[in-house]
Amino acid sequence: MTSKTLQLQTLTCPSCINKITAGVKSLPGVERVEVLFNSSRVKVDCAEDTCSYEDIKNTIEQLGYEVLSEK
Repeated sequence: MTSKTLQLQTLTCPSCINKITAGVKSLPGVERVEVLFNSSRVKVDCAEDTCSYEDIKNTIEQLGYEVLSEK
C-alpha cells in the first residue's frame, strides 16, 4: 500500500469532491480517496504495483481539473 497526494488548482464547488472521488476510486488498486476542498488536495491510498501517479493525474485531468504537482 502506498499513499499519494496531488495538489490541484483551486476547486470551485463541493460537487467537485464527489466527481473526483468517484473517478479516482474507479482506478484499479485504489483503496481510499480523500478530496480536501479547502486545500485543493487529493489523497489516495492504493496498491503500489497497480496504481501510479500518472494514472491518477490523467483521470483527474480527464474530469476537467488541473493537477499542479504531487506532494
